[in-house]
Amino acid sequence: MKTNLLSSDKDPMGTAIADYFNHNKADKLRVFSSQFEEDEIPVNQLFRPYDEMPELEQIALQMAEGNTLDVGAGSGCHALALQEMGKEVCAIDISPRSVEVMEKRGVRNVRQMNLFDPHFLETFDTILMLMNGSGIIGKLENMAAFFQKMKQLLRPGGCILMDSSDLRYLFEDEDGSFLIDLAGDYYGEIDFRMQYKNIKGDSFDWLYVDFQTLSLYAAGNGFEAELIKKGEHYDYLTRLRWKG
Repeated sequence: MKTNLLSSDKDPMGTAIADYFNHNKADKLRVFSSQFEEDEIPVNQLFRPYDEMPELEQIALQMAEGNTLDVGAGSGCHALALQEMGKEVCAIDISPRSVEVMEKRGVRNVRQMNLFDPHFLETFDTILMLMNGSGIIGKLENMAAFFQKMKQLLRPGGCILMDSSDLRYLFEDEDGSFLIDLAGDYYGEIDFRMQYKNIKGDSFDWLYVDFQTLSLYAAGNGFEAELIKKGEHYDYLTRLRWKG
């Protein structure tokens, strides 16, 4: 698992977040992948208040209990919503520009930190991983390392609240069958690279995982996966608990 932090000159999303925060507008945050055509992320959506969040995110925020870790916190929209609910939250992100914006927006406990940093050993009651929170796992082969880290960070009785999506709909034929190469890489393993203005980020792995596959890996690593709710477009929210 990568444990690096980003530098400002390799931080396209953080720079876009900072532009939007400082000027109330931002240019295109472009997303490239070897598997898909170029796309873009609407930066204003990264600042959405609680009442404009998808239902799955709202449910996760309501379910968060005790000391909560917000992983990949971005602009801080989830951390701020938790603070408004009177909940204790620590927000982490590898982006220096995002961390600066969160501090300015009033997130009280925020730091530039990689979840997989071996020196990061605080413990939490809830670990929140939203906006395709499974993404940072990168590849299925990293599942064991991910769950091992979760065992270090979770307090007794604690849980992970994570959302993800099943990308099999991208491979569905007109007759309803799925054109998936079972001998190839898992279809939810995607490579991405972002660019904002002239700032180009490095390529990174991102994992979309279907609930059945996640459940199997969870069980194999001592966790139980509970399907909390399905979303409107092949997405879902799950609660993962360590059975140890």
